[in-house]
Amino acid sequence: MKKIFAIAASLALLLTFAPSVSAEERPLTLAECKKATATPRPLTQVKQPKVPAKSLPKKLTLNTNCGEIVIALDPKAPQTITNMSTLANGKYFDNSLCHRLTTAGIFVLQCGDPTYMANGNPPKWDLYKDENLPKAGPKNYPAGTVAMANPARPNANGSQFFLVYQDTQLGPNYTIWGKITKGLDTIKKIGEIGALEWQGNQAIYAPDGDGEPIQQVAIIKATAK
Repeated sequence: MKKIFAIAASLALLLTFAPSVSAEERPLTLAECKKATATPRPLTQVKQPKVPAKSLPKKLTLNTNCGEIVIALDPKAPQTITNMSTLANGKYFDNSLCHRLTTAGIFVLQCGDPTYMANGNPPKWDLYKDENLPKAGPKNYPAGTVAMANPARPNANGSQFFLVYQDTQLGPNYTIWGKITKGLDTIKKIGEIGALEWQGNQAIYAPDGDGEPIQQVAIIKATAK
């Protein structure tokens, strides 16, 4: 999946330089979202589990500035669930920003890199294997799916993941590890506001629908249980 590289300064400029195309006709924020206070930060170290937990958590909750996103965890991806739950309970995702939104062709909000540079993964972790891959075909990542992002090669999972807010077709290359049971409507609204990209210090609507979310989404706290 395409990576979006952003600089930390863009966060300070986001509300100063509004997207320039028909901005007066489109909202830039959601009423249900509070101002995001998270900023890009260094990656924290969390010990990597080497085998799946004997007792898997049932849900993972993202407490965000736009409300709760609750994910029902899929036991068909035991190592992924173990790793992501370990990161969540180890505060790896706390006070981090979701760095990517796509609004054309594929429809996802991507999170899980506290550096906001789209290439961060947990320090000293080995990338781990794919699990629970879907079949190829239309809508193989339906709305509500939670899956791992990877750098376009197999068995290269780390901490980045994406939340599918509208039925999407992708190559069958991304581990599905959960389903959104709360917060999907809010993510859909964030998708409707759109994505931006930067031209110098000017923010514009991303012409290909792939960029940073205009409505910033910050994970305040993540917990798995």
